[in-house]
Amino acid sequence: MTPEEKIESLNFVMPNTKPKALGSYIPYVRVGNLVFISGQIPINLESTANELQFKGKVGTQLSIEDAQKACKVCCVNALSILKNLIGDLEKVKRIVKITGYVNCDESFTDHPKVLNGASDFLNEIFGEIGRHTRVAVGVNSLPLNSPVEIDFIIEI
Repeated sequence: MTPEEKIESLNFVMPNTKPKALGSYIPYVRVGNLVFISGQIPINLESTANELQFKGKVGTQLSIEDAQKACKVCCVNALSILKNLIGDLEKVKRIVKITGYVNCDESFTDHPKVLNGASDFLNEIFGEIGRHTRVAVGVNSLPLNSPVEIDFIIEI
């Protein structure tokens, strides 16, 4: 199965839109064989209204399980940007690193569990080349009240 077919089999749809930034930055930078993808939030890329599919602080307004689902949406959005750049996700050689930010209060300590949603999803899609290094950080707010934000470094 191709990565795109695996994503579909997991009940996700790759957006067909061109990447766009929500601020004064660009969606990705390619340096040689590495692609750095700006932080992704669980937004519906097909919408012009910047609609979040999940909102709120993890642990108080949103469960860890829902935050893990939000992480998967972030991954699909990043892979959509990558596919738009390289045309085919089978060209991915390695998911190198992800950095994840979790919107939570100061008592929340399960950041790694939340980011496992992204890590497990990437491993399921890409197998061994989906295994990556990672940082999981708690923050007191994120853009548009997003529960998570993830940036990516991917080798192609």
